[in-house]
Amino acid sequence: MSILIECLGWIASILIVGSYALNITGKIDAKSKTYVIANMVGGLFFVVNTYYHQAYPSMLVNIVWVIIAIVMIIKKKTQNSQDHNA
Repeated sequence: MSILIECLGWIASILIVGSYALNITGKIDAKSKTYVIANMVGGLFFVVNTYYHQAYPSMLVNIVWVIIAIVMIIKKKTQNSQDHNA
């Protein structure tokens, strides 16, 4: 189980830092689905990893990170739905 938790932590790091690097180099937009999903999945994996390590302040930050990503996905879906209905 420990190896799985550590792998999730490393994957989370790659997803979040990788998507950030792609964003600041202009390769993906911060509002793109890819960017938001990478941050959401990375945040979820960090929540699991930090919970396992009892790093509760970091866990809280990542819960907020995931909530922001979910809100962005919902907002984008709502906006796309309204654009198609107009």
